[in-house]
Amino acid sequence: MGSASGPLAGVRIVELGGVGPTPFAAMLLSDLGADIIRLDRPPGYDGGAPIDARFNLLNRGRRSAVFDLKKPAAVDAVLRLVGEADVVLEGFRPGVAEKLGLGPEQCTAVNPALVYGRMTGWGQFGPLAQDPGHDVNYIALTGVLHSVGRAGEPPAIPLNLAGDFGGGSLYLALGVVSALLESRTSGRGQVVDAAMVDGSASLMTLFYGLFAAGYWSDERGVNRLDSGAPWYNVYETADGGWVSVGANESRFWRNLLRIMDIDESELPDQHDKSQWPSVHKRFTSVFLTKTRDEWCALADGQEACLSPVLSLTDAPRHAHLRARDTFVDIEGVVQPAPAPRFSRTPGAIQRPPAEPGEHTDEVLRDWGFIPAELAALREQGAIG
Repeated sequence: MGSASGPLAGVRIVELGGVGPTPFAAMLLSDLGADIIRLDRPPGYDGGAPIDARFNLLNRGRRSAVFDLKKPAAVDAVLRLVGEADVVLEGFRPGVAEKLGLGPEQCTAVNPALVYGRMTGWGQFGPLAQDPGHDVNYIALTGVLHSVGRAGEPPAIPLNLAGDFGGGSLYLALGVVSALLESRTSGRGQVVDAAMVDGSASLMTLFYGLFAAGYWSDERGVNRLDSGAPWYNVYETADGGWVSVGANESRFWRNLLRIMDIDESELPDQHDKSQWPSVHKRFTSVFLTKTRDEWCALADGQEACLSPVLSLTDAPRHAHLRARDTFVDIEGVVQPAPAPRFSRTPGAIQRPPAEPGEHTDEVLRDWGFIPAELAALREQGAIG
């Protein structure tokens, strides 16, 4: 750890510290090799879960420097860092970065080639732009939340994966990398406006198309991918475990029935939606006759699209994930490894999460500040 090896090695990023989606986007870019300075706020800012820094995995891979951005000297120092950077990442409400003196116009004035990545829930403009919100609010507005859950039950909250991380972080990271690629040709930077409402709506593209075609019902839990279909569902087993079934195609459906010891002639057509509830009821009773591991053993190598539902404890122990090193242990903390994989320039976790301000002097020296300047900034209370 400590040396970048991924496809973004050599890219310099200044991350204006925050919580949630922006740090996750920065983590992804760091895993791909970018050199990122995370600018944390002084102690006393309530910005996330009260856990030890080494478990705050969204902050992994970056060095941390503490700046008090209420001090003009701190803002001047950050603008100097921006002048040496390729990217700035920020996740404040619209207008906050500008009030701090670190908005896109202020930053591109010192670095015209800069890519300025912005993360918000509602976007930089629109009637709700200044409203507070969280993942559940953003996915509620875009049709995601309404679509997740079982028939007759309330919408199910899919953690904060669809809004914060899927619709937010991944789109910010993609936008930043795309803008970087373009800037290599044009020599000019640009602003990337990544809004979680936009990204989560984008994730629903397939379903809006199916809905427009009349193939997808706007009723929750009655479609083939939302727990409506008995062959795309989860079932409890005899030991209280669960298995997932995704036997969409007819050949997988037949294979599934074979391991369940069900004669296909006893069932209605696989795609007869009117009979799905009765088939689901039968599947429920059959799966309760064996344990999770017994079902998995029966399905092994049979192409029945049946997999165990694993907990956070069990997932890193699964043979397939161990073979691929999908999870790694960094200083005693088990965590997902960088993804995706590259054949020639593999990504890597550069370092464990830092304590806020752990590298303040180190990163400033590396980015061109001399000792006298560090002393002056500290005397003014600009850095911690």
